[in-house]
Amino acid sequence: MPIARPAASIALHGFELRVLHVPLVSPFTTSFGTESVREVIVVRALTDGDDGWGEIVTQAEPLYSSEYTQGAWDVATRFLAPALLSRRTVAPEEITSLLEPFVGHRMAKAGLELAVLDAALRAEARSLGEYFGAVVDRVPSGVSVGIQRDPDALVETVRGYLDEGYVRIKIKIKPGRDVADTAAVRDAFGGIPLQVDANSAYTLADIDTLAELDRFELLLIEQPLQEDDIVDHATLARHLTTPVCLDESIVSRKAATDALALGSASIVNIKAGRVGGYLEAVRIHDLCRDAGVPVWCGGMLETGIGRAANAALAALPGFTLPGDVSASSRFYHRDIVTEPAVLEDGHVRVPTDPGLGVEIDHSALEEFTVERTVVRA
Repeated sequence: MPIARPAASIALHGFELRVLHVPLVSPFTTSFGTESVREVIVVRALTDGDDGWGEIVTQAEPLYSSEYTQGAWDVATRFLAPALLSRRTVAPEEITSLLEPFVGHRMAKAGLELAVLDAALRAEARSLGEYFGAVVDRVPSGVSVGIQRDPDALVETVRGYLDEGYVRIKIKIKPGRDVADTAAVRDAFGGIPLQVDANSAYTLADIDTLAELDRFELLLIEQPLQEDDIVDHATLARHLTTPVCLDESIVSRKAATDALALGSASIVNIKAGRVGGYLEAVRIHDLCRDAGVPVWCGGMLETGIGRAANAALAALPGFTLPGDVSASSRFYHRDIVTEPAVLEDGHVRVPTDPGLGVEIDHSALEEFTVERTVVRA
């Protein structure tokens, strides 16, 4: 289901980029490290009308991805933003082709695309959900739980999220913190929807350990092997009864096509930043829906900007599994939007106001800004 009605072109005068340091409610630990402060780049598209907002979801260091804050800052300010500004008038659907000459840097491209898309849809008084083709007004909310001190601490943390109403639990795992942690959660909470995320922490040498997870009747195991181990993922999938879901491996529609053809995954996690933008994310959704492959919306600890966009994306019909579109309070005491996402009966509402459907809390934006620049046409 491609975008039914493209967005109109807008006149761009510049881009403002800010690096933010937003404190997390609690440290978030995965197989590749621990974050206590979310470093993120916020993009503002400067136009004749309402400005648009986007988010570059890189992290401070290239641990989850080869992309990182200062690299994204450099490529966005030196190459990507000037390429868009050289056109003066740009439609969101043109951005992929305009930025294609610059290899990689998908997260940076996605942040610029979202800012332009927000501005264009605000000018048309059309919401992002309407533009995508959303079929629901709220989406089921799962929560991602980082690696805790020990299994007992993990159980208590999960208990708190279940009490808040989250409808699906995802726990992070790594070698040495996998079977026992999963068993503790399953034993404590019975048949709750449960999945695990390895963030590429294993190899095929760990196949016996990963096969032990089959007994817990998980929804899926997410990205057990390295990003480029597509063939190995296919081998692993044949040895597990737990569905294998790919995350970091899915960097484009082409990558998704190849993974499905090889049998490397039976479920796909779609992250707009990782694949180069929300329009590419919709294309991957369409591919998987046509193939009968379930998808769900992953998270990158987004602020209220990316969280609103993720809710709109997750409202598409192929998103049949609960995603990581959690309430803002899961990660932040204070967000940078005036009305952060909240949990209502285990769901998050899809914004319906024009564009992203959220407004910036400029006081919070200033408080968290550690670097700022403006690139002019």
